[in-house]
Amino acid sequence: MSGVVQRRRKNEEAPVDKNDENSGDSAHSSDQEDNDKGTRLTLMEQILLLGLKDREGYTSFWNDCISSGLRGCVLIELALRGRIQLEGGGMRRKSLLNRKVTVKSSEPTGDVILDEALRHMKETNPPETVTSWIEYLSGETWNPLKLRYQLRNVRERLAKNLVEKGVLTTDKQNFLLFEITTHPLSDGNQKTKLIKEVQEVVLGRWTNDVHRMDKKMLSLIVLAHASDVLENAFAPLNDQDYEIAMKRVRTLLELQYDEQAEKKGNDVMWAVFEAFSK
Repeated sequence: MSGVVQRRRKNEEAPVDKNDENSGDSAHSSDQEDNDKGTRLTLMEQILLLGLKDREGYTSFWNDCISSGLRGCVLIELALRGRIQLEGGGMRRKSLLNRKVTVKSSEPTGDVILDEALRHMKETNPPETVTSWIEYLSGETWNPLKLRYQLRNVRERLAKNLVEKGVLTTDKQNFLLFEITTHPLSDGNQKTKLIKEVQEVVLGRWTNDVHRMDKKMLSLIVLAHASDVLENAFAPLNDQDYEIAMKRVRTLLELQYDEQAEKKGNDVMWAVFEAFSK
């Protein structure tokens, strides 16, 4: 579904009373936990954040990959949260893309987009494959009966989530004959932190064993590539680190995902990877 990304160069705390030390530390830890919770980003939000232009507040007009990429994120998020899974492979060991998505738990996630997709999957009988769901949720299907499954205005809804989390702000911009709502970067620390995490996982914290990688970070790298936004995370690197990072990303993209799913891990995640490798 996506090609190989080509590089486009761009150029103290106040002292506390000893008696209050434990309670102070506890309060600080609690505040930090609440803060982290408030700014924790979903996989979809991370992909959008990588794709947004910082000052302009919108994604590239030429990027026609991010829409399906975000739908792939929806499937993986639901799987990581224990809501969906693939049916068993059976005696004949069906391939990942031939196995159907089944609902493991219909309990709401608390995320509007995820819950909307989960409702669609629960109501669908017979169940569909990962590839079909990416197409249905994107609205890229020739079957008019499946158009009702399309998740609409996903980028705008995700941007509003990021505004609520203090990462983006809202603005208006004129484009000749029309005006659009944009979402420029408000908190640069969040995007900087995200980019550093992506860089670090393929540089300083790289492991040759894909099953030792954090599943969400692995998904972020593969789907950022599929969404044509991974370049934005690697552009600040020097030439040597860039080449190393891209070489390691290619090793992830060239894996035999059916084989990896048999060893260990989330079948839905591997199936999404396989869908975007075609």
